[in-house]
Amino acid sequence: MSRRGWIPAAAVAVLAVALGWFGRGWLAPSGAPQQGGATRAADGACPDGSRPRYWKAPMDPTYVRDEPGKSPMGMDLVPVCGDAADTGDAGAVRISPHVIQSIGVRTGRVERRDLARRVRAVGRVDYDERLVDHVHTKIQGWVERLYVEYEGEMVKPGQPLLEIYSPELVSTQEELLLAARYRDTTSESPFPDVSGGGQALFDATRRRLELWDIPERDVNRLLETGEVRKSLTLYAPSGGVVTHLMVRKGMEVSSNDNLYTIADLSRVWLYADVYEYELPWIEVGQKGSVELSYLPGRTFEGEVTYVYPFLDPKTRTARVRLELANDDLTFKPDMFANVTIETEIHRGVLAVPEEAVIRSGQRNLVIVALGEGRFEPREMEIGIDSGDGWLEARSGLADGEEVVTSGQFLIDSESRLREAVQKLLGESEAGDESPDPHAGHAMPDAAMPEAEDPHAGHAMPDATMPEAEDPHAGHAMPDAVMPEPEDPHAGHAMPPAGGHEGHVMPDPHTGD
Repeated sequence: MSRRGWIPAAAVAVLAVALGWFGRGWLAPSGAPQQGGATRAADGACPDGSRPRYWKAPMDPTYVRDEPGKSPMGMDLVPVCGDAADTGDAGAVRISPHVIQSIGVRTGRVERRDLARRVRAVGRVDYDERLVDHVHTKIQGWVERLYVEYEGEMVKPGQPLLEIYSPELVSTQEELLLAARYRDTTSESPFPDVSGGGQALFDATRRRLELWDIPERDVNRLLETGEVRKSLTLYAPSGGVVTHLMVRKGMEVSSNDNLYTIADLSRVWLYADVYEYELPWIEVGQKGSVELSYLPGRTFEGEVTYVYPFLDPKTRTARVRLELANDDLTFKPDMFANVTIETEIHRGVLAVPEEAVIRSGQRNLVIVALGEGRFEPREMEIGIDSGDGWLEARSGLADGEEVVTSGQFLIDSESRLREAVQKLLGESEAGDESPDPHAGHAMPDAAMPEAEDPHAGHAMPDATMPEAEDPHAGHAMPDAVMPEPEDPHAGHAMPPAGGHEGHVMPDPHTGD
């Protein structure tokens, strides 16, 4: 072969090889298996040789198919074996040991315990309102002398407090002396009305002094000596400390004025602020321990005497009152203290660790460890909260079961995903296997009647279409002479043909 024939032949051969290489995928039959992800996904059978339950996208677990293929991202679908089917629950999952170790799964046991809640609160010491007395005078007058002159002074029952001058008191004393003389004079009268009237006048006058809280000893002294005193002495009605002093020497006082406030501190009240969710635990009669910050290591015992039936709108707490003995005056009003109230003990309660409960707001879940790497989410009902890490399990759990206390959120999310996938696959299988509602029923032979011609029996009239009138009739077309095209090569001389002299054209049949 000559050199001129070999070059075109080589070019044709290279072109044919290139077209064959790039067109191999186009020419392959549609049913032929490919060396892609579908084959690899189909070959990825379960360890026990069973068919995978479904295939999912590796980057999107929600993309699930019942046969191998490609994900929307172009990745091969991964087969998922039916390990969850062994648990008998659609939401149960099985996790390999190395995954359990990597996510830090810890478990705890459901057991029966004695649950009791210790309610801790901050308390404030206050006076016992039943041991607080207010000193008033029932007559109008002026203070001439003060025996107790400052707040905080300790007084004893019957101790003098102050002296009051009252013109009304002076006149009443003089009336009592006159009534006494009149009674003595008329006592020997033979007329009962006269003798009885003197005694009645004396009793009425003395009664008036008693209603003014004049001590009986002062009245007897007046009758014995006949000496009218200018001032009246007021005495302390009870012992304690003077908390308020609202009077000074020379002041005018009346029955509306509070002169002294005396509080007995031998017993005090302590108000503890308890949150509303802890109120169901509090009952009257429970014992409470009180500690003071400036007396570390010393504990005082008190008793709950009243639970107030309203809350503080700002702090959302209720006041619980405890009574404490305070003979040595350790507790001072308005002191703060730490209070711990011991509530009733619930014995033999089925309890679960608090950290094992997943609270969603609508229900409470725990992840139960079934063994061999299997876990099952289970709904439960919570009872009392002991406050020390244990909750009462009223339903959903049994004594001795193992529950997950760490890593349960990851297991719960995986369980929800698998449950949703199995429901989806179940609906798909149910739709594919739905029976034909008309299977087994024979359709009756139904002969369709021929359609009746609505124009039968009607004769169509002869309709002759008129000829269309020529709009150009009667018009003469002008003579149009087309101009001859001009020769573009006019005036140009063609060169002589002789450029291929000496060249021989090859024969296409022989190649020579």
